[in-house]
Amino acid sequence: GIYPLGSCTMKYNPRVNEKVARYPGFSAIHPLQPMKTAQGALEVIYRLQEWLGKLTGMERVAMSPAAGAHGELCGMMCIRQAIEDRGEADQRKVVLVPASAHGTNPATAVMCGFKPLYLEAKADGRIDLEDLKSKMNDNVAAMMLTNPNTCGLFEREIADAAEILHKNGSFFYCDGANFNALLGRVKVADLGVDAMHINLHKTFSTPHGGGGPGSGPVVLSHRLAKYAPISYVEKTEEGSYKLIECPTETGAATVGRIKGFHGQMGMFVRALAYCMAHGVDGLRQVSGDAVLNANYLSERLRGTFSHAYPNERCMHEVLFSDHFLKGTGVSTLDMAKALLDEGYHPFTMYWPLVVSGAMLMEPTETESKESLDAYADTLIHLVKEAKSGNKQMFKEVWKW
Repeated sequence: GIYPLGSCTMKYNPRVNEKVARYPGFSAIHPLQPMKTAQGALEVIYRLQEWLGKLTGMERVAMSPAAGAHGELCGMMCIRQAIEDRGEADQRKVVLVPASAHGTNPATAVMCGFKPLYLEAKADGRIDLEDLKSKMNDNVAAMMLTNPNTCGLFEREIADAAEILHKNGSFFYCDGANFNALLGRVKVADLGVDAMHINLHKTFSTPHGGGGPGSGPVVLSHRLAKYAPISYVEKTEEGSYKLIECPTETGAATVGRIKGFHGQMGMFVRALAYCMAHGVDGLRQVSGDAVLNANYLSERLRGTFSHAYPNERCMHEVLFSDHFLKGTGVSTLDMAKALLDEGYHPFTMYWPLVVSGAMLMEPTETESKESLDAYADTLIHLVKEAKSGNKQMFKEVWKW
């Protein structure tokens, strides 16, 4: 059934990907075995690097980060290294973060020795460029921004924001958690992004939840490419594949090793299978259908739920406030628990924090119209029950 967790992209994982990932040549491989006996696995990593580079337009891809937050750490470490190389480490200590950002953004900034400073949002849920300009000075190291943002809205002025940052000598980190809405349609390099992590366990349909494993490759612009962590795979002139594990092999100013070995092999196999099965045109349809499904759900619930930004078209997810529950005695948490009683996994609740009693829903592209209608009908039924005064339905404890 549908798992409508906002900002989680809980899409269907094709069974064929699981079958391929379980081939002994991939599942029984060991990271310390000789490279000549692991050429197939190294080629998988290399080809996936190529896919991610082409889809984003970025110069370098770091495959080793183990999850999205780990990818954030990798990208911000590259930014910190670039600032240190310019001799500005003691000066550039501030990282700008929107109030609607994933909690990992300010946490990652702090872990890298920076101080987070929040950016104001406009009434339409997007960052305020005037506020960004007012906070520009020689202390700003970078901005961390999710696009589409966690309100489910595309940041229309993202390229202008990147220009403001670069003129100030600052860097632009893009949180790629919502890349599913841009896949095959926008190259983040064209938006001025310097670093972005990609959640293979979201956008590229590799399984996630329950503790992992995840995978969070990072793409880097020409400004940061030389700082990419080791290890990574290169193709030799003879056509074989080589694992670069020592900085002296390239002379690059790498941030070093950020993981014991080379990344999540099973996730790489699944993600490459997903890309090859869809092709570029299919991946473009993925993002289009994801946005279409979210907007269909948005319209099905219009007039019943309270849209956080009623005059805006959402991207891959739609955000509601709890305003429609005012006076019913029923809360966002009550609605989520009632959904469980109806056989549905709840939506993401109380986040982002910028919206009262937030309910964030992301249907993904893999849900059919019938599935979306059944889910919407259930939500509408629950709201009718709440407004009719049937509080007991939401408050009683089930006895088995």
